[in-house]
Amino acid sequence: MAVQTVATTSDSTVDLGPAAALSCRECGHRVPLGPVFACEECFGPLEIAYDFSAYDTEELRRRIEAGPASIWRYAPLLPVPADVAEKPNLNPGWTKLVKADNLARELGVTGGLYVKDDSGNPTHSFKDRVVAQALEAARAFGFTTLSCSSTGNLAGAVGAAAARAGFRSCVFIPHDLEQGKVVMAAVYGGELVGIEGNYDDVNRFCSELIGDPAGEGWGFVNVNLRPYYAEGSKTLAYEICEQLGWRLPDQIVIPIASGSQLTKIDKGLQELIKLGLVEDRPYKIFGAQAEGCSPVSTAFKAGHDVVRPQKPDTIAKSLAIGNPADGPYVLDVARRTGGAVEDVTDAEIVDAIRLLARTEGIFAETAGGVTVGVTRKLLEAGLLDPAKTTVVLNTGDGLKTLDAVAGTGLTATIRPTLDSFREAGLA
Repeated sequence: MAVQTVATTSDSTVDLGPAAALSCRECGHRVPLGPVFACEECFGPLEIAYDFSAYDTEELRRRIEAGPASIWRYAPLLPVPADVAEKPNLNPGWTKLVKADNLARELGVTGGLYVKDDSGNPTHSFKDRVVAQALEAARAFGFTTLSCSSTGNLAGAVGAAAARAGFRSCVFIPHDLEQGKVVMAAVYGGELVGIEGNYDDVNRFCSELIGDPAGEGWGFVNVNLRPYYAEGSKTLAYEICEQLGWRLPDQIVIPIASGSQLTKIDKGLQELIKLGLVEDRPYKIFGAQAEGCSPVSTAFKAGHDVVRPQKPDTIAKSLAIGNPADGPYVLDVARRTGGAVEDVTDAEIVDAIRLLARTEGIFAETAGGVTVGVTRKLLEAGLLDPAKTTVVLNTGDGLKTLDAVAGTGLTATIRPTLDSFREAGLA
């Protein structure tokens, strides 16, 4: 496996806060902090290992609560330098946790239903969180170009973050993405390259480029910087618990693309428990997929441990990863917590987008339609407890996926007269 070598790769010279090393999720082998993502012993995925031993719980809580209204309030728990908030970045996070009483009544939820609405991030998706983390690693390791393979939202987040931080960006996407996402990724002035094929084809190309001299000095946020990038998803767990009054939700419904967001939210919840910031009590994590790209849901329902790749065919293109890297770990989390993984059809996704918009005034992209649609399906199946506190994630803005609800439009066209208004039945 080819690994880039840059000037700074040792944990003795890199300042990434409490991050102590990289640890293999499979065999536990540890290596110094650097731009690597696979274990040299077993080829398992590497993730950040921390040293939180010096933290006092109440002092840490006060420090977090006094921090900035962004993910950097959690800098003591992330692989970033202490002065990260002072550096040029997009400062994502601290998005709204909306108490969705209207939607709760519609779905029959009595225990409290919340939507964590990440459409309020700088480029209107949760990807700003993970890119902000990767950017700090790119700075630390001396990269000059920020890149990624993307289903759309990540491309825009990388382009914006690179522009703000003064990096060159060159990102790669499937050639047939929604036009709104193409425009948003291109407007920041970086290079945007369409690859003929689906996301898995794009990702394979990027892996090849990393091992080629043409990729020298490139930080691929979701490949060679993936261990750092993935930690950004933990901040969703931190925010949800803090916004609930330092309390764990009983149930969380999370969309699945690569599966990393779901597994890192679980990691974040476990860290809060170990640090004493929340009470240790059971919670359930549920995964949500589109039927047209549901390899993890299919494996879960069949009782399998292996996730078999699928060719994506769904309107939920931001979730259209047919060979999800963290799929097996999603199965582990769902089973360990007593949750489940479910999927919904494209028609159910569109209906759920409209339901959330009609009840709560939140216009979700197709991934949000997936989580709301799956929430309704899980409730109907008796897998979600309507009497428990439930959090549903909306990870992006519906303005990015307008084609999904293209049939929505004018109620009526009238002449500018009261008679015409009444004739249309609007009085």
